Amino acid sequence: MSFENKLWYYQLTVVFSVLFALLGFSYNVWRMEVSEQNNNIRTASFEILINLASLEQIIYTAHYDDDFQAGSPRKGWVLVGLISDLSTLTDTDVAEKADKLKLQWAAGWDQVGHEQAAVDDMSKAIDEVRIALKQLLASLD
Repeated sequence: MSFENKLWYYQLTVVFSVLFALLGFSYNVWRMEVSEQNNNIRTASFEILINLASLEQIIYTAHYDDDFQAGSPRKGWVLVGLISDLSTLTDTDVAEKADKLKLQWAAGWDQVGHEQAAVDDMSKAIDEVRIALKQLLASLD
């Protein structure tokens, strides 16, 4: 084999090695970015689920126990706001359901203590957010 052929094979090997390294590095960066995004979505989703349960507890305490100190609407407002804020870190479906929950809370928070229909509507809105979160979590890579 001549020197020129050896040089050509060497250059070809170098080019393929560089291309392979760039491809591997690009994939690694992309995978790390997707993993970080999924981790943020999971963390926000778990926090939303915890706050949904707390909101549900406030609603039930106000309605069934007639305890407006533990079932304070102000605590509910804080939780609804937090759920809405955290939902922006998930996806559009969850964010829409969380906004719907916020609107539902705004329309009926003062009726929760004495109207079963208001409790049912709030529970339905909470369940819709919960279902959307579970679907989102199941779809992550």
